[in-house]
Amino acid sequence: MPPLGAYALIAAVAAAVTYGLTFPVRRMAGRIGFCAEPDERRVHQRVTPYGGGVAMFAAFLVAMLVAWMAPASLGLRPLFQGSSEPLGLVLAAAVIFAVGLIDDVRDMSAPAKIAGQVLAASVLVFLGVTMFQFKVPFVGVLILSPDELPLLTAAWVVVITNAVNLIDGLDGLAAGIVAIASGALAVYGIQLVRQGNLPSDNIGPLVAVIAFGVCVGFLPHNFHPARVFMGDAGALFLGLLMAAATMVISGRTNQVSGQTFFFFAPLFLPLFILGVPIADMAFAFVRRTARRQGFHTPDKEHVHHRLLRLGHGHRRTVVILWCWSAVLSGFVLVPLFGWNANAVVPFGVAVLGLLLYTLFHPGLRAPNPDIDAPLDVQPEPERTAGRG
Repeated sequence: MPPLGAYALIAAVAAAVTYGLTFPVRRMAGRIGFCAEPDERRVHQRVTPYGGGVAMFAAFLVAMLVAWMAPASLGLRPLFQGSSEPLGLVLAAAVIFAVGLIDDVRDMSAPAKIAGQVLAASVLVFLGVTMFQFKVPFVGVLILSPDELPLLTAAWVVVITNAVNLIDGLDGLAAGIVAIASGALAVYGIQLVRQGNLPSDNIGPLVAVIAFGVCVGFLPHNFHPARVFMGDAGALFLGLLMAAATMVISGRTNQVSGQTFFFFAPLFLPLFILGVPIADMAFAFVRRTARRQGFHTPDKEHVHHRLLRLGHGHRRTVVILWCWSAVLSGFVLVPLFGWNANAVVPFGVAVLGLLLYTLFHPGLRAPNPDIDAPLDVQPEPERTAGRG
């Protein structure tokens, strides 16, 4: 398998290119007026350029190229030789990036965006970037048939891309959560390869480290107060990378003997590491369905809005949600390095402390009237993404 140094190199390349390209991209976006204007639906209070997604996608292409051309000593070539998966990943990422960019420039209807996500998923399926099996607790391993693969892959891509898209409502929130999730996924995948429970030519860890590097390189530009937004182009792109990486890792993992937890982990892996955005999306779906509203009808009831109403500041809200993502990811990673009863104690303490801090921190400020104000706009496609 590729050494850790090879993965670290690719992550560093992705981070450096993203960080460097964001400077000219945000200047160009400002000059041509490709910016987010403050309004009732947005938390930010000043005109901020889009374009972060452009730098992210360009950095992804550079990182993939470097990995493909890397010396044989780095051990990355087997990931590309005789496999259509790298090409499928690049083409699907290009499709989803284009969909997001068009939506940033001129609003797309919800059906059009879903169609674009399904098209990207179809590219993944056609070129082999999908899960092979599905483990069901207490039932066993279900080998997916060619008829089931397109539907499940499309559903998974739509779920993950929209989850990342909807959580992108505060500066640095989506980029930080995806950085934590992709970092955890990379460690998970690499460790499974080392243990022989995942093929050494699995592309999942590479995709995860690139997503991690892209987010780390973007965060200095995006943490509050943000100087540039990733837009739907960046949010959907990150969602596509996470969807692809989770499918080829959790959907191809062998059962790990002696670790009962691993019988469940591949199935629930994405639900843990992406627990915050997936839970937020699920609550939004239930909430809007109960109100007989369309799923993309905007509101100010996302989890980050609720934390702001509790009195947490912008940065504190983001850091709290980062911490929740880190704790959830830790539940996945700890069993990799030896699970025992004592390992539950620090997690229990962390969860209790984080819960108390989230809900009852004594230094909370008065509610923010801008956040508490009702959303008085006509229903239209969700545009909360792209601000963070």
